Amino acid sequence: MTKKRIFKTSIVLLLLLLTSLSIAACGGSDTGSGPKTVTFMTWETVDTNKLIDQAMAEFMKQNPDIKVQRIPSPNSDYGQKLSSLVLAKKLPDIFWAGNDTEQQYGAQGLLYDWSSQAQQSSGNFDINKFAPNSLANWKTSDKLYGLPTLMNTYGIWYNEDLFKQAGLPLPKIGWTYDEMLHDAQVLTQKDGGKVSRYGLWNTPDDPFLTNNCAVSAGGTSFEDKLLNPSSVTVSPEFINCAKMFAGAVQNGSVTPPGYNTDTAQDSFVAGKIPMFYNGQWLAAGFLQSKPGFKYGFAPLPQVKKNVQVYDAVGIASPTYIKNPDATWKVMQFLASKAWETVLPGSPVAPAAYVPSSTPYFDTLKKDDLSSVADSVNYTLNTPDKVGIRFVAPWSSKATDVITANWNDILLGKKPLESGTQQMVQQINDIIKSNQ
Repeated sequence: MTKKRIFKTSIVLLLLLLTSLSIAACGGSDTGSGPKTVTFMTWETVDTNKLIDQAMAEFMKQNPDIKVQRIPSPNSDYGQKLSSLVLAKKLPDIFWAGNDTEQQYGAQGLLYDWSSQAQQSSGNFDINKFAPNSLANWKTSDKLYGLPTLMNTYGIWYNEDLFKQAGLPLPKIGWTYDEMLHDAQVLTQKDGGKVSRYGLWNTPDDPFLTNNCAVSAGGTSFEDKLLNPSSVTVSPEFINCAKMFAGAVQNGSVTPPGYNTDTAQDSFVAGKIPMFYNGQWLAAGFLQSKPGFKYGFAPLPQVKKNVQVYDAVGIASPTYIKNPDATWKVMQFLASKAWETVLPGSPVAPAAYVPSSTPYFDTLKKDDLSSVADSVNYTLNTPDKVGIRFVAPWSSKATDVITANWNDILLGKKPLESGTQQMVQQINDIIKSNQ
């Protein structure tokens, strides 16, 4: 064979090799009589991914006919990575997704419908054992575009020592919005009229959490339904709650809209923040950083009745998966048994599949975080839930409207009542244009 021929042959072989590697990089491949390959991608941290890999290694031992491969992905720019893979049509067989992303991609015809598989009994996996409403909110027009994996809850992290020093009772299940904002004002410190320590950071004051307050007070919900709302409205109770939050912003007891809260977690660990609003997932980091004071976690306050927010993350698959049966088997494991390995080492959230959530609660109690375990359990079992964000294809446009209006309303730069009504009208116009 001549050198010229050898060179051409080498180029062809190299191109074939690169092509095969590119195909294998995301979507799973069928190796004939060998194991079926199923790929997946997460947004988790390095440590959590290691635990997931351990769980998947055990899965492969029990299922030698399936090879599972995790695709490396960035933790911080996951959304951007996901969008690029959607455009390139190179999504892995399974990928982590928020409920809003799952609904959006499902409506666009990008996701595989697992409805028929879910109706069939499969080993120890019982589709009826998911947390209340969690599975229903992953359906669209009776199509199941994925499975919820973890349930996020939201509440107030508090520095127990600072509360005791101020002579205040600790936040607890059933506390009220009045109590929370009163405590924030007491815990605020000012120097020469300027705030040197806010009593409450990252206050739950956006329209969705103002809605939590409003519905708890007996008002109608800001959005008429969790999934693909057809309208938004504000009740008198919503306006009253908005006035309450605006007052707290303007008197300096809570961080104002736009305040940089990037350092909130570190500042809390350093003992500089009395209270801050966030999710239960911070417990995993606190267990590692070990703050030098006692701390706790309380669910969202109430006015008249307990209302909490709904938020679930999960997994989904693109329409072009090559091995649906093998992928569904991995899906079931990632939505259930896998978390029994992961959560003891990384207690980020309770599993949406109730039987697999026990290790999460056991770990928190073992590590003296009973207030977190109790608050999370209380929230999960709350029947009345409202949304924490829009879950609809037009959500980004509506969020832009909120950003352009809500901050100025709370800061007193726009009239509260007429400004809120104007914002609602703009959002409803977006909804109508997308119907």
